[in-house]
Amino acid sequence: MVALTSMVDYNVEEGVAVLTLNNPPVNALSQGVRQGLKDGVEKALADDSAEAILVFCEGRTFIAGADISEFSSGPMEPNFHAVLSTMDASPKPIVAAIHGTALGGGLETALCCNYRVAVGSAKFGLPEVNLGLLPGAGGTQRLPRVVGVEKTLAMVTSGVPIGAVEAHQLGLVDQLVEGDLRAEALAFAKDKAAQGGSHPRVRDNDDKLQSAKDNPEIFAATRKMLARKTRGFLAPEYNIRCIEAAVNQPFDEGLKTEGKLFAELMSGPQSQAQQYFFFSERQAGKVPGLAEDAKELPIAKVGVIGGGLMGGGISMNFANVGVPVTIVETSQEALDRGLGTIRKNYENTARKGRLTEEAVEQRCGLIQGTLDMADLADCDLIIEAVFENMAVKKDIFTRLDAIAKQGAILASNTSALDLNEIASVTSRPESVIGLHFFSPANVMKLLEVVRGEKTSDDVIKTSMALAKRIRKVAVLVGVCPGFVGNRILFPRQIEASKLALEGAPIEQVDKVLFDFGFPMGAFQMGDLAGLDLGWDKDNSNPMDVKDRLCELGRRGQKTAAGYYDYDEKRMPTPAPVTAELFAEVAAAQGVTQGDISDEEILDRCLLPMINEGAKILEEGIAVRASDIDVTYVYGYGWPVYRGGPMHYANSMGLDKVLAKIRHYHESTGDDFWAPSPLLVSLAEQGKRFK
Repeated sequence: MVALTSMVDYNVEEGVAVLTLNNPPVNALSQGVRQGLKDGVEKALADDSAEAILVFCEGRTFIAGADISEFSSGPMEPNFHAVLSTMDASPKPIVAAIHGTALGGGLETALCCNYRVAVGSAKFGLPEVNLGLLPGAGGTQRLPRVVGVEKTLAMVTSGVPIGAVEAHQLGLVDQLVEGDLRAEALAFAKDKAAQGGSHPRVRDNDDKLQSAKDNPEIFAATRKMLARKTRGFLAPEYNIRCIEAAVNQPFDEGLKTEGKLFAELMSGPQSQAQQYFFFSERQAGKVPGLAEDAKELPIAKVGVIGGGLMGGGISMNFANVGVPVTIVETSQEALDRGLGTIRKNYENTARKGRLTEEAVEQRCGLIQGTLDMADLADCDLIIEAVFENMAVKKDIFTRLDAIAKQGAILASNTSALDLNEIASVTSRPESVIGLHFFSPANVMKLLEVVRGEKTSDDVIKTSMALAKRIRKVAVLVGVCPGFVGNRILFPRQIEASKLALEGAPIEQVDKVLFDFGFPMGAFQMGDLAGLDLGWDKDNSNPMDVKDRLCELGRRGQKTAAGYYDYDEKRMPTPAPVTAELFAEVAAAQGVTQGDISDEEILDRCLLPMINEGAKILEEGIAVRASDIDVTYVYGYGWPVYRGGPMHYANSMGLDKVLAKIRHYHESTGDDFWAPSPLLVSLAEQGKRFK
């Protein structure tokens, strides 16, 4: 065996040159892998003892994609295109032996082989769209020639991989193996070499392009289908254009089109933001400063106090991964309603084909109900999910302290209240933590893990690991009103209302935010959440339009009327009463109404969020700026192609951000606009949020 590089070995077995890749953990196409592949193919072509070439990967997977850590360092030789060109031109048959995943550049490598042999559990995909990119090494030109245009469109615009069985049916896999992959792939390569003659090249097969040539409406249909889902994203459209080039241009011209569009995306702000977010999400799970001997506590049974919308959704997360849950409610009626809603949610999922009936029964069977909190005595984790009232929460935790076993984690789902105050009523504040799920809790990926003053490292480590176990993205935050997500949201909502008082129609404000990339604007979001959330009828403020709307019975979507009027399909239309109320309150406060530009609306909505994020960093409430961005993308719909509020600020330049904030501070005289000292310091030093 000859080591071509530290990551690729070469040896000849039974007339087959075996190139063995070993670049843990996922055999990414780093410089060493690319060099080894190129050198290995060239060596095999010059080796008379080798009649075929086998590409095999050690470890748990085939090539799982490019080494994206190299993206920021610039291209390193050999160029990936040069590697694939060498493979593509080989007169000796090349066989890819595939297990695990062949993703991105891994699949592009396999497509440059003449044949592909795979185990039944293998996955194949081109996920580049999730990084704001497209397959840049021939993937958009070769894949439709193998699996057809429609299937390729689905794969490249979603990034979702397909399994080996389907890949075999489509012609992407030539042989499925059940035994030893290496041995069977070696035998397959020997057989193909013995057959002699020429061997098929993907680039030469145009047969599966014909359907799209005969029916170009395929592309229009794809664009229409994706219009809402991919609103604002460039990469899906660029992927479609590449597939169109595969259909309408000669292969080499299609490659040029692919390369041009890839370069545009790669250098553009969207891909940079999405790549940033890719690393940010992974960084969020790392907690600096935990004791080296911190232990992950076993969580075998969970208790949830409250079976309403939040409690039920929280319970489903654990049942989904096989953890039994006991829900506590105050009445049998409420308990039955909560358990019924959970079952209905699972049955709806089954009707969509995403769950089997057996799985529905299995998951429902893991969720039990009780009216007696004492039934939580054997739980390893107990999550309080009742309404936001400090007195109620303190009463619950006082009772839990007497009931829960030693070592149990006591968690609150509070979205804004002081966790330290909640923990203070227990004899074990080190076991108390905040687990702030987002609604609907069984769907939303974000979990704010709130660290109290006395929360132990064991509890923090366990909570972060548990989030991953239940398929959530956890962000560790400190205690302050609203934590990270809601605290940053408050100033945006305040400024949106000020804009409406000054004459900006609420539909204009919402459209500006929608066009920026949010799923909805500030006022639509208020209607969705319910305008009566936190409203006190006895202390209603006549100078607050939201309170006035609540007094009129306009509580949001649930009453078909809030800031907007809603039809039976919950589609909003401007409500004259809302505009009248804003005008009335403005007159009472001496506020002059007038036209406001879209640019000013965007600045006044986003800049306070950035400023509040800077304060959060300064106070140590968030560990990293990127944690704030992860929170906002997953919890509040900030468009991932803009990276999050702190990345967006960095992209603008903190000097420009500071200048705008100072402008509003000086023009309004309102301390609301006072710039964060951290923002001032970083901007003046020419630095960025980190």
